[in-house]
Amino acid sequence: MAIEPVPWLGPLLLVSLWASSAPASLLRRLGEHILRFQESSALGLGLGPDSVTLPKEGWLEQPLDPFNASDRRSFLQRYWVNDQHWTSQDGPVFLHLGGEGSLGPGSVMRGHPASLAPIWGALVISLEHRFYGLSIPAEGLDMAQLHFLSSRHALADAASARLTLSRLFNVSSTSPWICFGGSYAGSLAAWARLKFPHLFFASIASSAPVRAILDFSKYNDVVSRSLMNTAIGGSLECRAAASAAFAEVERRLRASERARAALSSELGACGSLERAEDQAELLGALQALVGGAVQYDGQAGAPLSVRQLCRLLLEDRGNCSGPAPYRGIRRAVQVVTHSLGQKCLSISRAETVAQLRVTEIQVSSVGDRQWLYQTCTEFGYYVTCEVPGCPFSQLPALPSELELCEQVFGLSTSSVAQAVAQTNSYYGGQTPGATQVLFVNGDADPWHVLSVTQTLGPSEPALLIPSASHCLDMAPERPSDSPSLRLARQKISQQLQTWLGLAKESQVRGAV
Repeated sequence: MAIEPVPWLGPLLLVSLWASSAPASLLRRLGEHILRFQESSALGLGLGPDSVTLPKEGWLEQPLDPFNASDRRSFLQRYWVNDQHWTSQDGPVFLHLGGEGSLGPGSVMRGHPASLAPIWGALVISLEHRFYGLSIPAEGLDMAQLHFLSSRHALADAASARLTLSRLFNVSSTSPWICFGGSYAGSLAAWARLKFPHLFFASIASSAPVRAILDFSKYNDVVSRSLMNTAIGGSLECRAAASAAFAEVERRLRASERARAALSSELGACGSLERAEDQAELLGALQALVGGAVQYDGQAGAPLSVRQLCRLLLEDRGNCSGPAPYRGIRRAVQVVTHSLGQKCLSISRAETVAQLRVTEIQVSSVGDRQWLYQTCTEFGYYVTCEVPGCPFSQLPALPSELELCEQVFGLSTSSVAQAVAQTNSYYGGQTPGATQVLFVNGDADPWHVLSVTQTLGPSEPALLIPSASHCLDMAPERPSDSPSLRLARQKISQQLQTWLGLAKESQVRGAV
């Protein structure tokens, strides 16, 4: 059942960027900040004097449990529509799948779907993921409700939305539906084609970590390599400086209560560093800050690029007021917290747990509780630094990451490990076997090691973009884009042209 869409006229919904509560949360806030910045920019461009129509907001009544026909409970799922380029009812539909956050109107005005829609006369629709943004069941986020949050439920929503929206917009039964998504939503785009090939003709999966993993130590392997990548402003000296900065922070943590108090003040921490668990939170937040500079390198709205971070870590090396790398990491913290609108850097483990236990719906939330639940029950993705050669602190270690699953949801380590294995068994990991899915990755992105980076067959192509960061191919085009990024976008368009050509041939044969 669909509720008629209405034109969007209000301000762009922005996530309230309150103080970071955990290392993973800091990365999520960076991602949300960049996404909102880019959506705002795209929306401003899309709503200029030459714009034909505004994005429309609509709501679908979806079953809470799509796998149990006797369960009549439902929730409202939000979607956005951009029909200004849609030229005919048998034209293609580009479905932008949402991931672990809210979707605003900019989701149908930017990225692959919006930029390619004019070429193909496509209808562009974005679908917000259940339990995120405003698509949260009214009953809240307790364990009884979170039982209905998973990638499998999200795929069922996409299939249901495809059928309902086809009727609502009178889309031809022969129109090809193409899925688009980035990061976790990129995995969903690939899996939608894998599980529902009769509904989705093809998919573009950007930076899609299709392999679930418990201990994601390789994340920091890529961060380390990227800090040495001269093409994006890295160097051997920069990587060494990052390592030195963390060594200095750990030295001060081990020193004295007075030294820890000074460290807390200098790094803008929100509280005391006397508890070992809070010290681990600080070190984890600093890792996330450096990892975020790599993961979102060069993207519009990113507070720090690799080049900027390296400059901070390496400048003033002749100054005698303290180690230059430590001063650099202090300035990096100031840059990021200021950009995110945070007064200080949250390092309290107790506050982290307390916030994650909140089950009431919070419009200002970016979905930390929901995403933690999905990592505990499906994906893992716990970033660690326990292998030799990792340039950062070995804290926080995997046990403390897994402890959150127990503290917040009562889920044991063995159940999390089993869930990760089941996810890979169900979807196929890095050999999913889905045809007509294009996997796009950047080799500077730490998540590319969990994706498909090599072509697996004639109908299973892959692109690996040199020195590109997370979902950079989906970002709005900029004059500063590298030649390799421009070439990759051309290849994406060419691949789409090939698939839409196949769809057109099928339409013609069906009409005969």
